[in-house]
Amino acid sequence: MTKFVFQSPGRYVQGAGMISELGKETAKIGNNALLIADKVVWDITSKSVEESFQGVDIKYNHLQFSGEASGNEIGRLADEGKKFESNVVIGLGGGKTLDTAKAVADALGAPVVIVPTTASTDAPTSALSVIYSDDGVFEGYKFYDKNPNLVLVDSAVVIGAPPKFFASGIADAMATLVEASATVRRNGNTMAGGKPTLASQAIAEKAEETLFMYGIEAYEAAKDGLVTPAVEYVIEANTLLSGLGFENGGLAGAHAIHNGFTALKGDIHNLTHGEKVAYGTLVQLVLEGRPGNEIAEYVDFYEALEMPTKLEAMHLADVSFEDLVKVGELATQEGETLENLNPEITPEQVARAILAVDKYN
Repeated sequence: MTKFVFQSPGRYVQGAGMISELGKETAKIGNNALLIADKVVWDITSKSVEESFQGVDIKYNHLQFSGEASGNEIGRLADEGKKFESNVVIGLGGGKTLDTAKAVADALGAPVVIVPTTASTDAPTSALSVIYSDDGVFEGYKFYDKNPNLVLVDSAVVIGAPPKFFASGIADAMATLVEASATVRRNGNTMAGGKPTLASQAIAEKAEETLFMYGIEAYEAAKDGLVTPAVEYVIEANTLLSGLGFENGGLAGAHAIHNGFTALKGDIHNLTHGEKVAYGTLVQLVLEGRPGNEIAEYVDFYEALEMPTKLEAMHLADVSFEDLVKVGELATQEGETLENLNPEITPEQVARAILAVDKYN
């Protein structure tokens, strides 16, 4: 029996200044919050967060996130949440903070509020976390029974982050249609646990259309810290459209290649999620046998966003073929999403495709 599944967060709120509504929005869900944020994010947002909780019948305890969405970190924070008797979890920060908050909420059996401070990934809306080792090596996905209860995005906070994070979110979102289309062709399964719905395909198409239309304009505005209509469109595409599109439409090669890159050591680990996904998307296009002029369109777009399209920019100028095969081995391991592209792809084919992308510009 074929099953089609579509899922989404309970509520999505976006706009400049929306962090001022965090306390009021969270009070609709619980009255004793565990708030997880790293030191940098907390230093930037603590005053606004504290003001949002004034006059609202809810208390919160802030815990500092260590920086890695690992089993040990999740366990540590969940233990603290139990001591506080927290009945709602708030994740405030970037993708790994948010993934950790979801896992902690799941461990506590509590609802979760997601407050991304960048538009750098499509993690906020999904019912899953990407789990890493304490050293940052990809270990797998952790799935949940439901999506976040609330996703609250303050556009002014997002634009206050370094512009590279904004561009990285565009790069991550650009993989959405590429991967969803591959999943449809393969009749593959999605992260939501079924086949891609028509709604997810339409959302993925709208995400790419929006990014090609407004992405570069929005990136230039973001560099100047300006919240413009184009910026709002792209934040929604990066966060909501891409989030719904990847979870319900399917992942394929781009994110599997991203995960494969975690097998390597060195400065590549200083790159953002979106930077590695950008290169992974180009690798998928090569593996699909897309014509050069079509791949060039993506290359030119990424270059305008200052995303890596060369091995040198990936800090892999001197990488050996043997190391790229290791990337391929991790990307093609059983259960990886590369199966939605072609389960017969070998590690060596992945390695050759990585090298081929380097020659497109």
